[in-house]
Amino acid sequence: MDEALEAYLCRHCEPEPELLQELRRDTYVHFLNPRMVSGHLQGRLLVMLCRMLHPRRVLELGTFTGYATLCLAEGTAEEAEIHSIEHNDELEDHLKKWFARSPYGHKIRMHFGEAETLIPQMEGSFDLVFLDVDKRHYKACYELALDKMPAGGFMLADNTLWNGKMLEQIEPADCQALAVSDFNDYLAADPRVEKFILPVRDGLTIIRKK
Repeated sequence: MDEALEAYLCRHCEPEPELLQELRRDTYVHFLNPRMVSGHLQGRLLVMLCRMLHPRRVLELGTFTGYATLCLAEGTAEEAEIHSIEHNDELEDHLKKWFARSPYGHKIRMHFGEAETLIPQMEGSFDLVFLDVDKRHYKACYELALDKMPAGGFMLADNTLWNGKMLEQIEPADCQALAVSDFNDYLAADPRVEKFILPVRDGLTIIRKK
């Protein structure tokens, strides 16, 4: 998304909460690849979608520094559960600190390990899934998560425009972009779901299981 357009949209949507502003700045100072953080615009979209869909159980695949996790928790009801899977267990202390500071942190249940291993072990179904792992694992995680969703459940797949590369000739060495392109084609041909790509930030695909 054009930076000027994103700035305009941010000025005209709900303000970014102070704690999330601080978390976003902390991510840019202390972490590699800080662009992975959801940020103001997408964060407010996640809150809004949760308030529209009223999910009781949410599964997040890929926690990173916890920004999107806190947005999912903010947008859900008091009794909702946010289960988040993160492969990097070195983030545990960081996440505990930020979740403890949030009035919504009590809704969050962390799971550390590989999503493809942990998803089949999780009990119950999930009304909403937020897919944001390594893009090379998108298809596998999509299939596993879809099995955990009821008919009418929703999935949100992040980064599905991958910095605009879906409109370009992708280099053979660009494994992440190739994986996103493959996932988008796979999803477009899947008759089990309805789907729509929102061209917000880096692309967010809304998926509804039929």
